[in-house]
Amino acid sequence: MPLTDLSLTELNTYLPEVAEPADFDAFWRRTLDEARAAATEPTLAPVDSPITQLVVEDLTFSGFGGEPIRAWVTRPRSDQPLPAIVEYIGYNGGRGIPGERLQWAAAGYVHVLMDTRGQGSGWGSGGDTPDPHGSEGSVPGFMTRGIRHPDTYYYRRLFTDAVRLIDTTASLPFVDASRISVTGGSQGGGITLAAAGLHPGVFAAMPDVPFLCHFRRSVDLTPDHPFREVERYLAVHRTEVAQVFDTLSYFDGVNFARRIGAPALFSVGLMDGIVLPSSVFAAFNHCGSADKAIEVYEFNGHEGGQSEQWLRQTRWLAERL
Repeated sequence: MPLTDLSLTELNTYLPEVAEPADFDAFWRRTLDEARAAATEPTLAPVDSPITQLVVEDLTFSGFGGEPIRAWVTRPRSDQPLPAIVEYIGYNGGRGIPGERLQWAAAGYVHVLMDTRGQGSGWGSGGDTPDPHGSEGSVPGFMTRGIRHPDTYYYRRLFTDAVRLIDTTASLPFVDASRISVTGGSQGGGITLAAAGLHPGVFAAMPDVPFLCHFRRSVDLTPDHPFREVERYLAVHRTEVAQVFDTLSYFDGVNFARRIGAPALFSVGLMDGIVLPSSVFAAFNHCGSADKAIEVYEFNGHEGGQSEQWLRQTRWLAERL
């Protein structure tokens, strides 16, 4: 498809004003304090798998409200604590079956892959974590669940799960807690921004083609789903425009990026019709890290750099480790 947004010259200097609530930090501090107070001890269980050269384990940890969230832990056999990669998954994907994602563990990291509550039936091999929260009426998908108030919005629960997984990963005896990095593509990239902006213990952040940024522009202009879920909701709930965008401002990746101090490596596809390049550059250009870079794939869409980007991540991260 053709270029979907501004020129690269314009994107490099794109620094829009993005709404940020006055109580943004207080909201997230309260949310995370409540989740940590409700937490119970995580459990690790062995997995029956044909994989013999790596350890694969089933992790259950406490997320939002102390609720159980699942993850796969895949790691080298080592007697020494290792750096860890916490990975978050794209929209409506789940953690799949054990052993599907071996690259990071094969490269010498403890790889922790978080299941996404309530998702996992859109692609891949499924998920295992329910979301035990209902909501008022919403458009099919996840973007408008509980959207009338920040306390009830779906992504409050999901972003809290993501931060709690970093807490949990740091407690694992085979992890070097000072070297926990976060990554993910699309929705996983948006979760990466939130986790890195909210958790001071993140060593490095690597969001790929991150979704959930610059909500107002994205809802107004993105040609493809999932942002169009919000458009469809507001086409019915005509009087709720201000209320909806107020809720979304608590979850905007640009506001989390402002709070990232760790090294950060972004990626973007300039022909992306799912995540506008300008929304990615809005987050990147506002990112608070003194050590940040963005890989630009001029002729790619939402797939971004795929394996090429993973190779770039490994080199970039190794230089910092």
